[in-house]
Amino acid sequence: MLSELYIKNLAVIEEARIPFTDDLNVFTGETGAGKSILINGINSVLGQRVTRDIVRTGCDKAVVTALFTGLSPAVRERLDAAGIEYEDDELVLTREVRADGKSTARINGAPASAAVMRDIGSTLVNIHGQHDNQLLLDPSHHIEMLDSFGGLEGMLAEYRQCFTQLQDISRRLKRLAVEQRENTHLRYELEQTVKEIGDADLDVNEEEELNNEYRISRNSEQIIGVLSKCLAVLKGDEDENGAVDGIKLCTRELSALEDSPAKCRELAARLDSAAAELDDIAAELSAAADSVDIDGERLAYILDRITLINELKRKYGPDVKDVLEVYEGAKARLDSISDSEGELSALSEERGELLHKTSALARELSEKRSSAGERLAAAIESELDFLNMPDVKMSVNITHGNLTAQGMDTVEFLISTNKGEEMRPVSKIASGGELSRIMLAFRSALAEKNEIPTLIFDEIDAGVSGRAAQKIGTKLKQVSRQAQVICVTHLSQLAVYADNHLLIEKNTADGRTYTSVAPLDKEGRIREIARIMVGSSITDTALQNARELLESASEG
Repeated sequence: MLSELYIKNLAVIEEARIPFTDDLNVFTGETGAGKSILINGINSVLGQRVTRDIVRTGCDKAVVTALFTGLSPAVRERLDAAGIEYEDDELVLTREVRADGKSTARINGAPASAAVMRDIGSTLVNIHGQHDNQLLLDPSHHIEMLDSFGGLEGMLAEYRQCFTQLQDISRRLKRLAVEQRENTHLRYELEQTVKEIGDADLDVNEEEELNNEYRISRNSEQIIGVLSKCLAVLKGDEDENGAVDGIKLCTRELSALEDSPAKCRELAARLDSAAAELDDIAAELSAAADSVDIDGERLAYILDRITLINELKRKYGPDVKDVLEVYEGAKARLDSISDSEGELSALSEERGELLHKTSALARELSEKRSSAGERLAAAIESELDFLNMPDVKMSVNITHGNLTAQGMDTVEFLISTNKGEEMRPVSKIASGGELSRIMLAFRSALAEKNEIPTLIFDEIDAGVSGRAAQKIGTKLKQVSRQAQVICVTHLSQLAVYADNHLLIEKNTADGRTYTSVAPLDKEGRIREIARIMVGSSITDTALQNARELLESASEG
């Protein structure tokens, strides 16, 4: 709860230290005394937007510090998440606004952003003013209020977990479906690539071997011709003798000479040796010619094979090695596409199961909301009957639609404020007094469910008077048993119920305006209640009436 508020140089408030109790705290004061400044000050330490206009004229800066004690689990959770240390279950929020418009925020003395302060502040205080009825006027908040009243937050959290998983799977399915459409053409191209290269049955060394064989095959006829010609020269043919036969003839002729000179015998021996060497050469020429195979079909195959390899290198190369890498890559991509199809099938099945579970939770949540809606409507009617609006009828309109983060329901509160009138959305209610009491009825009905420890009502009594105002005071007193209530009012019927009555008073000195805030004792309260009833001309009768009102409120 808010234990103390310290203000320095905030508009007309030079300095004030304001204590609060944990029950009903009421501010009163003359119009223009500065009651709205207090609300602005509290808003500033809750992280709301502030301007330099709030800095007291002639001062460098305005400072507002709020001390909160008895921190709720929700507050401690936010502090832990933000890494903010706290001791003795206390929290100090400070906001400084300089005259140049710049501001700084501190939480327990450590610098903090306004966003962090605003996040934590949302769990500390809820401010409701005459023109601050978003919860009621905006139907998007109605479902949250209904769930809070019905204690359905746990079931909603379970549903949202399933819904989030369902959204994730749906997004993955959508992405995979798009990929599958895009992969249809890619799969065809990959299959063609794999077939084309696979059918070629390439080997990284084959190209060199084929080129060598082709070169040999292409020259085989020329090789055989040359070998045959050389062989004919050496061995002759059918028409004439060859060189070997001529040498052998010369050898025989030289050897046949009688008493031949030694030189002739030497030459005959050399010719005989040459003939033998040429015989060997001729034999090897013949063998070489026989080894050259002229195979036209093989040569055609080699040419076709080389052409195919060159074509594949042109498309996928530049080398056979690169072509084979493309082949392996294409096979891997095909396998991955097949895997995604399997994943798509598995995800579709998983999504179906999760959709069934999520829908079942949504239906169960909807049924519980319907039951809670009936109880809430009855509770609000009872509260409004007490608040002098006996003819009000309320219903909780629940419509069903697609699954969202809130379930399958759209919730809107409908009200009929007079007998015979049709139910209308709360946002269509024109009367500020009616709206204030309706809001108070909701606060009262939700008080036990509300985790926010401090409720601030700024002129909730606007537009009401008499018995209705007294009922509002009684109701605020009841709400303050569940949560700390801070109220700004101008009605005595409400102020008499205060446990802590604070007077906001404006004075002028040395040409400057000063506003002070101070708690009132019993006599001070009697005089302030009398002032509210009759104005500045307080009579003994007014004081006696004020005393009786206070005694009656304390007895009630």
